[in-house]
Amino acid sequence: MRRVRYESTGGPLFLEEVPVPEPAPGELLLRCEAIGVTLPVVRKVTEAAEPVPLGGEIAGEVVAVGAGVTRFQVGNRVTGLCFGHGYADFALLDEAMASPVPDTASAVDAVALVRSGMVALGALTAARPERGEAALVTAAASGVGHLTVQLARVRGGADRVVAAVSDPAKADFARSLDADDVILYTDDSWGDPVDYVLDAVGGHLLTPALASLTPGGRLVAYSSGGGTIQAYDLLVGAKSVIGFQMARIARGEPEVYERWRQELWHLYAEGALKPVVHGEFTLADAARAHEAIASRSNLGKVVLRP
Repeated sequence: MRRVRYESTGGPLFLEEVPVPEPAPGELLLRCEAIGVTLPVVRKVTEAAEPVPLGGEIAGEVVAVGAGVTRFQVGNRVTGLCFGHGYADFALLDEAMASPVPDTASAVDAVALVRSGMVALGALTAARPERGEAALVTAAASGVGHLTVQLARVRGGADRVVAAVSDPAKADFARSLDADDVILYTDDSWGDPVDYVLDAVGGHLLTPALASLTPGGRLVAYSSGGGTIQAYDLLVGAKSVIGFQMARIARGEPEVYERWRQELWHLYAEGALKPVVHGEFTLADAARAHEAIASRSNLGKVVLRP
């Protein structure tokens, strides 16, 4: 089978031929139909001290199961987070991380919706939204962000949703998601204050994000971009910062994880939540897919199709 790999930090991605892996106890072997490309994986290629497996969101058909697997069988269509080599024709998925894909959904929809949607829904839930509030979403055109904009409206009940983007070329896309206003990160003012900010960027954006909050407003930080906030900026206006990490929910609160998953598919089936795919790339074009993420040029989810 084919697999994408790299040999040194920042090194080029290349295809190699390797044997199809065997599922260990508790594992599923999937024939990959779609693979989601994420910013954390892209960053690992350029920042990790040693080469790491290119994992992430995968969806496809179960072709073999390891000992002890009880929830799935050969022929089932599933999606989940692969911590090993996921950029491949076949990949291993821990049964605990697997979720069924409805017959009405494609594998591409599954990788665009489930993991990114779980992060978006989790960040929104952490903000404790109340109907009628105003929300601001950074990275609003990203794989997670474009779902967050939609969820703030349909799940959070926001009366006003502001989409923050890095490039004016993304403004029309953000408005197509039902955002009321679109701002640029570089704008001197981010407009009228909002009740909560869902931030997927971090770094230098934390300061204007915090400044955009009303007194008592909440900033949910769920990016891997780091950043620093001054305590005084919190004290003035009694604002709060809430950290959210999807891995904690997936590993420690499986019942919440499952409830969110079912809610996402329900909203999808109703047409209330519409995942958008920026582009579908072959395994051989994995480097181009990474570049779309690294350059922040993507509008929606970037997907590999073996």
